[in-house]
Amino acid sequence: MWKHRGKLTALAKAGTVAFGPVGIAATILPETQAYDDLVEAGRADPAGLVPRLEKLVREASPAGKIYAAEALGRIDPAAGRRAWEHLAADSGAFMTLNGCIGGRSTLAEYAAGRLAG
Repeated sequence: MWKHRGKLTALAKAGTVAFGPVGIAATILPETQAYDDLVEAGRADPAGLVPRLEKLVREASPAGKIYAAEALGRIDPAAGRRAWEHLAADSGAFMTLNGCIGGRSTLAEYAAGRLAG
């Protein structure tokens, strides 16, 4: 069994996108921690992780797709760009948290911003 399965599962089921601490208690969401851990692992073993992240871009929850595409971009920029191009036509919606501020976006909107730079 691959050692990062639990972290990939956390991303696959993610309901909210937050890339830092959230809430008044500055809590790190489990999916945020999984994302950070997978990016670190992907730098050491990109060949082992890139295909699994590409699968999440196709099959995860909308928030999970964002985490997977962001991770791909940090591990393999070309794979990250392909992920954003794939998501640019996806109307799936997800919640965001930035500190204590919540928001909503769609995959297409987020991908358009990432592709624009």
